[in-house]
Amino acid sequence: MILETAPLQIKLGQTEAFERAFAQAQAIIASMPGYLGHELQRCVEDDHQYLLLVRWVMLSDHTEGFRGSAQYQQWRSLLHHFYEPFPKVLHYSPVSLPDLP
Repeated sequence: MILETAPLQIKLGQTEAFERAFAQAQAIIASMPGYLGHELQRCVEDDHQYLLLVRWVMLSDHTEGFRGSAQYQQWRSLLHHFYEPFPKVLHYSPVSLPDLP
């Protein structure tokens, strides 16, 4: 499993419009092959900062499958104009740790 993280800084005064657009856009990402789930968290200290977490089966499901799809163009047109600056997206994989005693 791969965890995609995207810190989203939303332009001032645009949070309500962003949340409405995201409510529509989430159906797009949820329909993609390799998609496992997502969360959108709003920052407590800065109400224009969000954190998007998306779980994928494989990295390529996001970087090639989703980003290379026609659906991504719809996602882009719904959401990308809200970001300032554009987010730095990173991907993480689980770490195997020993059990606690």
